[in-house]
Formats: sequence, structure tokens, C-alpha cells
Amino acid sequence: MSRYNTPFEIHVHGEVPLRADVSFAQLQEALKPLWTYAGAKSLAKGAASVYEEEPGIRFDASTHLLQMCWTVPGDDDFRQSLDEMCMGLNDLAEQGAPIEVTFYDAEFDDEEDGDEEDEARDDFAVYFVGPTPAAIMQVQRDLLVQDMIGLMERHFDASELGEVVTAVDQLFERRFTELANSMQLGKPPRGTGPQGGTGHGGGGRKPRHLH
Repeated sequence: MSRYNTPFEIHVHGEVPLRADVSFAQLQEALKPLWTYAGAKSLAKGAASVYEEEPGIRFDASTHLLQMCWTVPGDDDFRQSLDEMCMGLNDLAEQGAPIEVTFYDAEFDDEEDGDEEDEARDDFAVYFVGPTPAAIMQVQRDLLVQDMIGLMERHFDASELGEVVTAVDQLFERRFTELANSMQLGKPPRGTGPQGGTGHGGGGRKPRHLH
């Protein structure tokens, strides 16, 4: 359905490696929560972003890569669509991957002279998808390590941060062990080096185009 006067412009950005046997029909079904939210009747019609300069939602069949740089107007109810999308992509993903989502306050104007206490209701979060809980935990671990090293390298040499990485690995191994008590999972995540992407953030307005 059409959406007017929505409080947010919502930007979805990420790349998800898919299994080689994934078909376009399967991908269309997994992404149905997104394109139906945009009021489209198919992925092909809903894949375009509201901004022409953004590539939208693309599937590269040669590399089996789902690419998303897509904006849609919406409200907080879009979070339910994101949860449903992640569930669908978990079944198609080849490995763990982050998906960045930014809610821009469409009613807030940075240039307006208003009450200093007025702040944009922007929000930023990272959703994770993957074929197994272990794969998801691996990419979570890698992004956390990247963020921590990026912060601490302002004060310490990279060679001094090995103990920090070890501590992060131990925390994730502990969490994995707790999960493994009730189900059979793969090996727990350990150091494979940062994989790129952005961890959880908050505060301030983030750039719209996260190419």
C-alpha cells in the first residue's frame, strides 16, 4: 500500500552471500516482507529505492550475492518486516553477514532554528543473518573486534591488543557453550580477523548512502 506522511525514511544496506543453489523465486519469497511493505506486487517492482541514485535491491547470480542499498518510507512497524526478512535469509545464506538499517527522522530538519532540546529520532541497528547460529556469532565477533581495535588503536599499538581480542573470543565461546547445551551447533567463532562492516551505533545522524 502507499505510505504518506510516514515518520521515517528507512535505509537498508548490506551484502549477503547466498548458496549457489538459491533461485530467484526463493530469494523473492525471503525478501517478501520488504517489497510488500513498499507496496509492490513482486521483488522486481519493489527492488527500486525511493532514491534513484541508490542501486536498490540486486541479486548477482554470477557471484550468488544479494546486494541491498535501498530506502523506503515507513514507521516502527518496519522492524517486524526486518525480523521476518532475516528469518527468510537465514535459510538461503552461505555465511554470516551484517545488514545495516538506519531510521531517519523525516520530520526533523537539521537546518531549522528550533528548540535546542529537539532532537532527531534517528536510529541505527545491525541485523545479522547466517546459515547457523555459529555463523551469525562469527560475524558478530568479527565486527566487534574491528570496532574495538579501531577505537583502541588511537591509544595503543595494534601489537598490544592481542589480549583484548582473546578476551572477546572467550566471551563469545562462553555464549556459544550456553547455546550448545540445548542444541547441536558447529564450531564456536574464533579469531579470523575483522570482516568489514559496521557494528551497532547510536546517536547523531548517519550518512544516508552507505556505499
